[in-house]
Amino acid sequence: MSIPENKSLTISSKTENIVVVESLINEICENFKISEDHYGNILVALTEAVNNAIQHGNKSNPNKNINITFNIRPDHLSFTIKDEGPGFDYSHIPDPTAPENIEKPNGRGVFLMKNLADNVEFEDNGSTVKLDFKTGK
Repeated sequence: MSIPENKSLTISSKTENIVVVESLINEICENFKISEDHYGNILVALTEAVNNAIQHGNKSNPNKNINITFNIRPDHLSFTIKDEGPGFDYSHIPDPTAPENIEKPNGRGVFLMKNLADNVEFEDNGSTVKLDFKTGK
């Protein structure tokens, strides 16, 4: 199956749907010959964004959906992840590398996204995240 350059995928807010997202990333990276270095960054950042949308945005409510759209250009991949939640204050996220937060089990998703994607933007009060990756082709 060939992936078009623009596509949208809608999943329900179930943790097991992360595997659907992983399959999408695998297919995109294989079809468009994305390097392993970029693949790892894309996989971790996108699965973190979707996991945050499931758990925090939609509160793991299987009746709420997450819409993932992507755009592929020769040297660039962009993904938009939108949940049905109210959003969050993305300007006041605790630093997960601060000593008081190191032991905490959550709070690393946005940090990982910002460190693995070339650009991260939040919209709609934080219920939409855009991840951009330069693929260097």
